[in-house]
Amino acid sequence: MKLLIILLMTIPLLSCSKPDLSQYQDNEPVFSLFEYFQGQTKGWGMVQDRKGNLMRQFVVDIKGTLSGEGNLVLEEDFDWSDGEKSSRTWTISKTGKHSFSGTADDVVDGAHGSAYGNVLNWRYYLNIVADGKTWKVHLDDWMFLQKDDVLINKTRMSKFGISLGDITIVFRKDGERG
Repeated sequence: MKLLIILLMTIPLLSCSKPDLSQYQDNEPVFSLFEYFQGQTKGWGMVQDRKGNLMRQFVVDIKGTLSGEGNLVLEEDFDWSDGEKSSRTWTISKTGKHSFSGTADDVVDGAHGSAYGNVLNWRYYLNIVADGKTWKVHLDDWMFLQKDDVLINKTRMSKFGISLGDITIVFRKDGERG
């Protein structure tokens, strides 16, 4: 029984360890968060539960602008497959050569991320409203820039270190066609 308790206590600690993003520093094309999201960007996404079952799909239109303070402001408008419409506005700051922080109304205590090469990892807690209740869930976002300005975003959602599901989004700069 004591071993089981120790294992259960260790799982959340393991899920919080950060990978070494510098391993991606030579990957190309290089992903510049501020450059990529300036202007209009469109994304197509889906939410899956922990078993991989499709729960919802969405399209997101993003308008990115630079503020006078040098921050990137992202205005996201979501159109969900069940008819719901929602929005979120991010304010993102560059905090170091490879590091970023961001805020949005439904993000708890801000988001923090790092970028190397074609990869950005972004971690934060998000308040999600479902069935009339607000759930604070952890999001571990991974963005991978591909050729032709295609950006693939894979996000793991968890609570107390237990996987709740995944979000996958494919972004394209508005107006571009492959």
